[in-house]
Amino acid sequence: MTKELKIQIILGSTRDARQGEKAAKFIYEFAKKRKDFSVEYIDLKEWNFQFLNEASPPSMGNYSDPKTKKWASKINESDGYIFVTPEYNHGYSAVLKNALDLIYKEWNNKPGAFVSYGGAAGSRAVEQLRQVLVELQMAPIRAQVMITSIWTAFDSKGELINKEMYEKSTNAMFDQLVWWGHALKSAREKT
Repeated sequence: MTKELKIQIILGSTRDARQGEKAAKFIYEFAKKRKDFSVEYIDLKEWNFQFLNEASPPSMGNYSDPKTKKWASKINESDGYIFVTPEYNHGYSAVLKNALDLIYKEWNNKPGAFVSYGGAAGSRAVEQLRQVLVELQMAPIRAQVMITSIWTAFDSKGELINKEMYEKSTNAMFDQLVWWGHALKSAREKT
């Protein structure tokens, strides 16, 4: 096997009253227990991006904005991603779409996994995200974590009430992400 994988968990909501922080923190803490990859937590709220406004398309890689260059460098460090996404009006958040659209080649040939919440447990948001990841030349994996009724899924301390069920689906997601992560990392290293 190639070297250890680095996985980034990206929280795709920036609202003040967002529920996704609970989900993202659960995934992050659970991921830190794994021995087959290292993990980094990225909160889009801390990046405060402007909307895509580069002179040339991101696929050309000619980023002029210093924050976009920094984002490209950060994303390029990783071998795979877990997108924690809300579902807003049958779709995912504008800030997550913008973060994906700002850059291009840094996403290429890497796997993406999903943790979703909100209406229909976020399933409709994930279906849209899968299409975007394919266009970014990524491999969206099948296994995902869908948190139903996020408003009541966590107790007052921020712990998942049905933790055992979510840990099972999270491990399945991690296992697929690791498999695809190694496969695509090996292929990237050969080209």
